[in-house]
Amino acid sequence: MFSILIAEDDPNTRRLMCAVLSRNGYTALPASDGVEALKVLDEKHVDLLIADVMMPNMDGFELTRNLRAAGSSLPVLMVTARETVEDKRAGFRAGTDDYMVKPVDEEEMLLRVAALLRRSKIATEREIRFGNTVLSYDAFTVTVGGESQTLPQKEFLLLFTLLSYPDKIFTRRALMDEIWDLSSETDERTVDVHINRLRDRFRSSTDFEIVTIRGLGYKAVIHT
Repeated sequence: MFSILIAEDDPNTRRLMCAVLSRNGYTALPASDGVEALKVLDEKHVDLLIADVMMPNMDGFELTRNLRAAGSSLPVLMVTARETVEDKRAGFRAGTDDYMVKPVDEEEMLLRVAALLRRSKIATEREIRFGNTVLSYDAFTVTVGGESQTLPQKEFLLLFTLLSYPDKIFTRRALMDEIWDLSSETDERTVDVHINRLRDRFRSSTDFEIVTIRGLGYKAVIHT
């Protein structure tokens, strides 16, 4: 069971968030500010932190900066009452992983928590597992039903990127920036070529597919 620390100074909001997370199978650990959150982190295992920006004693930004300065890669979901570019910029500079705006929507919170935990697991284990498919980043291999094949580097990185964020639409430009050297003279049509090769390789897969979003780019869909 995943343990989630909620650093929120408003008691009603904190109780609500803890209740929602507990109902959905998480262990919720409450803290009233950043100082108390650090104490909880010293004493208990935590898989993810949800931190309000505005808190007494130590706010969400300072709390996150403290964690990153100590070398912690704990996923942080920041909660703010204001959705401004300045707030988001400050949060990401502090080291937050995602943002959520108050009033907190329960379903959105659960979706963001699940996505952050999944990405954290992928980053730690350097693997993606679903159905009968396993992607191993260190070996550039894809194993389907016990049979492995090693992919060319760019093909593997393209597939790994798409499957790390299922249902997220990537533009060709975004994929180029993510995978190809920025100084490369390769154009965006190269992405189409690699996508077609991946589709040919995994045409028989029932675990996932790469979908073209006309006029935008591509996304990976995982079948469960």
